[in-house]
Amino acid sequence: MFDHMFDMDIYYFFNCFFLYSFFGWVFECIVMTYENRAITNRGFIKGPFCTIYGLGALSAYFLLRPLAHNYIAVFMCGMIMATILEYVTAGIMTRIFGDFWWNYDNKRFNYHGVICLESSLCWGAMSLCTFIVFQPFIESIVNIYYLSYGKSVAVILICYYLLDFAISFRRAIKANNDVESDAVIQSLGN
Repeated sequence: MFDHMFDMDIYYFFNCFFLYSFFGWVFECIVMTYENRAITNRGFIKGPFCTIYGLGALSAYFLLRPLAHNYIAVFMCGMIMATILEYVTAGIMTRIFGDFWWNYDNKRFNYHGVICLESSLCWGAMSLCTFIVFQPFIESIVNIYYLSYGKSVAVILICYYLLDFAISFRRAIKANNDVESDAVIQSLGN
């Protein structure tokens, strides 16, 4: 069904990646707005992308493709892979920025607020949905415009994302440095 995915060119891949990232951003905003009871814009960059969803969905698709007909294996492996990715991402963010940008302390069966059973089960379900619903849906959208505009769309999105990421990364580093400076000043005042 998806055999051409391994033969897709890099531009097709990036179109799928950015669509997954956009829909992941929409999903995150809806969930967090509901949980916070206030409109919440999720994502590292200013633009409407949570690239961890693009990375996660396509990684799950490519890595779990040999298991595609075994739904239990896809669910379990997807759950484990995504939970490890979430844990590693939190570690990298903590090392770079001094913190990670989610907290599962209020969830049952969490580990240091970084990962939790509820989210892990959700990642497993989303991995399964990647094969049943998401990939066919994403491809149906990309196929509408790809032959005429796909390469241009991919290049524009990559340029936009890299610029937005660079600005957001610089802003996050500056904010982290400001927090550290404030902590030093407060400790000197005590």
